[in-house]
Amino acid sequence: MELHLFRHGETDWNELGKCQGQSDSKLTQLGVSQAKRLRKKIANIRFHKVFCSSSLRARQTAEQMWPENKSIILRDSFMEISLGAWEGLFHKDINLENPVSHNHFLKEPHLFKLEGAETFFDVTIRAVNAITKIAVENEEKIVALVSHGAFIKCFLNYVEGRDIAQLWTPPHIHNCAHSIIHYNKASRFKIIQYADIKYSK
Repeated sequence: MELHLFRHGETDWNELGKCQGQSDSKLTQLGVSQAKRLRKKIANIRFHKVFCSSSLRARQTAEQMWPENKSIILRDSFMEISLGAWEGLFHKDINLENPVSHNHFLKEPHLFKLEGAETFFDVTIRAVNAITKIAVENEEKIVALVSHGAFIKCFLNYVEGRDIAQLWTPPHIHNCAHSIIHYNKASRFKIIQYADIKYSK
């Protein structure tokens, strides 16, 4: 299977510096433009299936990328990390109220633990299970998945064999970043392209 991973376009909460998690934010005009540019970039790729996080921002991105596709498969398992009470708050306020946890989130992901939220270990397990399922079910096919920055980063970090402490190692999964993974039963997952950059470990 050839899996193309796409992060959603810029959202109003990205622009404002708000914590998103699994709450719904919507694409900005720039986010719509990013998705439309991505549509042109991948126009020659024939995807057998398109999967998408059920979050609004991911759905809006997928709808811009494949406006004629009425068979986009939505799944909650592809959603962003759940951040509980932080969702909808400004990062600057979170940093003032809970600087230790906020620092863990941004710089020491292996230590991040917040009541009512997922850890990056949780998201990694969820991402690996969800993506492995579609990989096994879609061998020899070209598949697209529109998801989120932390979700995609957790999965790629796992494929690289890195510890969670190394999660935020560059490259950054920017808005509408395009990564490509190959999968087969023998070698499992192999990164071909990482956030628009040809992969070289």
